[in-house]
Amino acid sequence: MSEALLVSGDARGITTLTLNRPAALNALNPELGEALERAVGVLAGDRALRAVVLTGAGEAFCAGGDVKSMRAAVEGDRQARISRSRSFAGLLAALRALPVPVLARVNGPAYGGGAGLVSVADIAIAADTARFGFTEPRIGIAPATISPYVLERIGAAAARRLFLTARRFDAAEGLRLGLYHRVVARGALDAALEEEIEAILKCSPSALAACKRLIADVPAMDRAQAIAHTAEVLADLWESDDAREGIASFAEKRAPRWTRGL
Repeated sequence: MSEALLVSGDARGITTLTLNRPAALNALNPELGEALERAVGVLAGDRALRAVVLTGAGEAFCAGGDVKSMRAAVEGDRQARISRSRSFAGLLAALRALPVPVLARVNGPAYGGGAGLVSVADIAIAADTARFGFTEPRIGIAPATISPYVLERIGAAAARRLFLTARRFDAAEGLRLGLYHRVVARGALDAALEEEIEAILKCSPSALAACKRLIADVPAMDRAQAIAHTAEVLADLWESDDAREGIASFAEKRAPRWTRGL
């Protein structure tokens, strides 16, 4: 993997992706973006994976796009700009589509594309020192690629003000808007993250994968489609090894031994 991205895993199946450009506040450049794409592609096929943690090295989570890369985009041709945007859109979609929970450990500032990475996470925990903003209009562009996920996360009303002023905001405001789920002291960030991971590990991997698919698919269905689809999903789960193990462990008052792999 690229030095711009650190990939580490533990015996429980938790993989941490650390954006590793601390001197540049982990700003996204082509090297880091490509490394993230490769890593997420590998993780999508990892049958022992239980959760993914996304965080930043040093004091920042991700300051958005790298200035040097932005200059290259301005000087490049239109097709190259479209290709770059589609690549980042593909990365966001691939992170969202992972069949395991994705957790954002927001250890510091997250601006522009960095705030977009927070928005695609299933669970986001921020340090109380973190700062956020959709700052693209200050350099003449818009938070276009990340907008579907941000709008889904905080709603159009909140996005109007934040997009149209490009204002920075603090952790307390971001929590109120729903950009993330918890705010804790910076020193308590790892403990808060571990609480979430421990809860995830108590759940069936196949059930969590089904939950993610339901969250993605059901909103686009009408009522009749949703009824038919969810009945099929539940029937499939009842027939799974994990369901049998879950019921047996509950009856026997013991921790379940989930099947590793999806």
